[in-house]
Amino acid sequence: MKKRIAIGIAVLFVLMQAVPYGRAHTNPPVTGAPAWDSPRTKQLFDRACADCHSHQTVWPWYTHVAPVSWLTQHDVDEGREHLNVSHWSAKPQHDADHAAGEVREGEMPPWFYLPTHAEARLSEAEKRELADGLARTFGEEKEGEED
Repeated sequence: MKKRIAIGIAVLFVLMQAVPYGRAHTNPPVTGAPAWDSPRTKQLFDRACADCHSHQTVWPWYTHVAPVSWLTQHDVDEGREHLNVSHWSAKPQHDADHAAGEVREGEMPPWFYLPTHAEARLSEAEKRELADGLARTFGEEKEGEED
């Protein structure tokens, strides 16, 4: 029985690799960038946010293996949809003013990103510094405001 289950899992894993979603690991050209308030804000953003919120995504080997490839592709697509600093002059970034609050509230970077991206783990001081820099760069949504 255990042998059949193991074979079934292995066959399922191999079949998952045939699903085409999650293989479009592209980094389109950068068409514009924000006017960062400081080089430090850009440095912290690049370290903790750019994989999902720019066209400078790093695609490690495990992002080519389903089902991780599916999850990664979804997260990058969604991240770029909400805020994409590489598309700054080509597409309005309506959610940019949410960025500082997301960092302050601990929503970004998401908890599931951190185990495989040690560089994105920011100290409390770095989180404050990043949030303050994002607020100066993008503005900040005021409490009670909605887009």
